[in-house]
Amino acid sequence: MPALDLVVLGETNLDLILYGLEEELPIEREVLAKDFRMTLGGSSSILAHNLAALGCRVGFITKVGGDPLGAIALERLHEVGVDLPLGVVHAQSQTGVTILLHHGATRRILTYPGVMAELTVAEIDREYLRQAKHLHISSLFLQRGLHAGLPELCRDLRASGCTVSLDTNDDPDDQWGSILDSMLDAIDLLLPNDDEALRMTRCDNLDEAIDRLARRVPVVAVKQGRSGSVVRQGSQCWHIPAISVAAVDTIGAGDSFNAGFLKAFLAEEPLPICAAMGNVAAALSTQRPGGTEAFRDTEFRKAFLAQHISRA
Repeated sequence: MPALDLVVLGETNLDLILYGLEEELPIEREVLAKDFRMTLGGSSSILAHNLAALGCRVGFITKVGGDPLGAIALERLHEVGVDLPLGVVHAQSQTGVTILLHHGATRRILTYPGVMAELTVAEIDREYLRQAKHLHISSLFLQRGLHAGLPELCRDLRASGCTVSLDTNDDPDDQWGSILDSMLDAIDLLLPNDDEALRMTRCDNLDEAIDRLARRVPVVAVKQGRSGSVVRQGSQCWHIPAISVAAVDTIGAGDSFNAGFLKAFLAEEPLPICAAMGNVAAALSTQRPGGTEAFRDTEFRKAFLAQHISRA
């Protein structure tokens, strides 16, 4: 058996979240938020944290700066047992940070990348990767240092029996460029949300977008928020309804869906079960501020999963 269930390759930062702001923010005025939270952020680190909280053996290849933000992020990951190889801390660099401004049902997302774009394929320990049966990559367009050599790395791992998944997350430049085209033929599982699927394919219709992606990727699982999720494998397609809950905060819900889906995927569950588990994990995430806080609350997490998994 591999020493790890999977390795996550990606970014780590903190999320600073301000709630209760007006949609239009005045310039040169002091605007008061109604609430504030500081939580573990970054799609990759949220996924790594929540997968470990769900009981997976998770390795995480990332970088943080030698600053208090990086120390807090690493402490949160260590709490749940995420394995972090040597070389994570880069003392002369700054840890990335995302500031999220909540305006009711919408939000603004402001990110300083810090060290997150500096990780390169040349720095990755291939033997560490080979301990796992699965590799997951998040935030493809923020991980610019990885672009050179990443498709080849994924193909090499797949040839040795490792499966590979990708959640591109948003492209801040909205170009959805050549690295994505190269990656689609080098992965087993793609995990976009519905808006990302439309934009990466330049389609206006989600069914058409999924059809195009399914021609390139063996399994496509599309997150649709309150509408649940859609999974496509070849000509087979399943729509799995969402879990009905009153959401406190949707930050990290997509990354939590990935965690639930991959937990079941690694256990070789049927794809509809994987999507149902993803929906449950996403719903759990929305019950606390930020992407990891509901998973950190052990008793609440266990009770929520016990209540909802049997219905999934």
